Amino acid sequence: MDTKSQELFRRAGLHIPGGVNSPVRAFRAVGRCPRFIVSAHGDRITDADGNEMIDYVCSWGPGILGHAHERVIKRVQKACEYGLSFGAPTEGEIRLAELIAELVPSMEVSRLVSSGTEAVMSAVRVARGFTKRDKIIKFKGCYHGHSDGLLVKAGSGALTTSVPDSVGVPQDYTQNTLVASYNDKASVEALFLANQEEIAAVIVEPVAANMGVVLPKDGFLEFLREITKKYGALLIFDEVITGFRLGLGGAQGYYQVTPDLTTLGKIVGGGMPIGAYGGKGEIMEMVSPLGPIYQAGTLSGNPIATAAGIETLQILKEDPDIYSRLAQKAGQIAGAVKEVAGEKVCVNQAGSLLGIFFTPSLVMDYESAAASDTTRYADYFGYLLDRDIYVAPSQFEAMFLSDAHTQEDIAYTCRTIGEFLSSII
Repeated sequence: MDTKSQELFRRAGLHIPGGVNSPVRAFRAVGRCPRFIVSAHGDRITDADGNEMIDYVCSWGPGILGHAHERVIKRVQKACEYGLSFGAPTEGEIRLAELIAELVPSMEVSRLVSSGTEAVMSAVRVARGFTKRDKIIKFKGCYHGHSDGLLVKAGSGALTTSVPDSVGVPQDYTQNTLVASYNDKASVEALFLANQEEIAAVIVEPVAANMGVVLPKDGFLEFLREITKKYGALLIFDEVITGFRLGLGGAQGYYQVTPDLTTLGKIVGGGMPIGAYGGKGEIMEMVSPLGPIYQAGTLSGNPIATAAGIETLQILKEDPDIYSRLAQKAGQIAGAVKEVAGEKVCVNQAGSLLGIFFTPSLVMDYESAAASDTTRYADYFGYLLDRDIYVAPSQFEAMFLSDAHTQEDIAYTCRTIGEFLSSII
């Protein structure tokens, strides 16, 4: 007999492309039927068949406090009583922008939008308008949303399906997108030398988290800061994943490197649909209505998402020790992998972000990530799922920890991963 999730997946396939509204959810990379989720609380999610699972996806990052945190839910419920959307200014937008500026000082002035993709698209437009240049440097394996100009050698779902570029993106849209290799200074220098006074910005995930978790080499982010200043380009940190995840100041606080522009994603809204981009006032004053760079959105800064975001950031601000707790939990899992697998499996960790690669090689860029054994990862995913542990259904996504993960659940996860690794090594 089919499960309810299988029945729902069949129904979904009739009216939704591939039965999902975001490709990685289809579970194709791991050869399984996706689980349809009906509820979540703390570190657990429950599917349509009543299976309760320990969740290490955390809505792809924003669930840093755990699901359905009582204070956040109450704040959202209260906000809903006053209406869902006005298409007009609210005080909540101001308060959230003030909190962002306080916690991420480089974002002196920010604009709220409705998604990480929209934030990145807008930040790139601002960089081009401010510098009066057209070309952008990005890195192979770094994903910056699905806007046409940046869907080149992308990570995440694109890497999973072996389609690094998308059909439907005209060549003219990407001709100004230059692609360098992550952690490779020489590849960046070569692009600047070949395109002097043409490059508007370098955009990077300071910790690449869409080809698995790939850490910046010592000095790499500092190098990007120096070379962009040298050539008059802007440095954009895409912190859709790392913002408020690695610390209150994001990756720029974690690594002590300050970009010109920063993009943030749904963690700014406590997991609700929202994004933000921002930087110094002299750059952001180029944005309409002050300047000539146009960007707009009816739902930008909507009162429900801002309410959730304010409460989430307040909780993080009140309890900064959360980050050491999260890193300690992630370290326990990383340690369990290394204890059993040794150097046969690569584990990358930055704070509460984990990447487990089935390769003996150090993963430091697109090529080394893509060389991982994805069949083995699919086996690992299935083994954990069958034991009620829910991790990313792709080798090229991150494992996220939340403050709601208990020591008991961490210990169970470590034992289960150890059992799987012991069976294959």
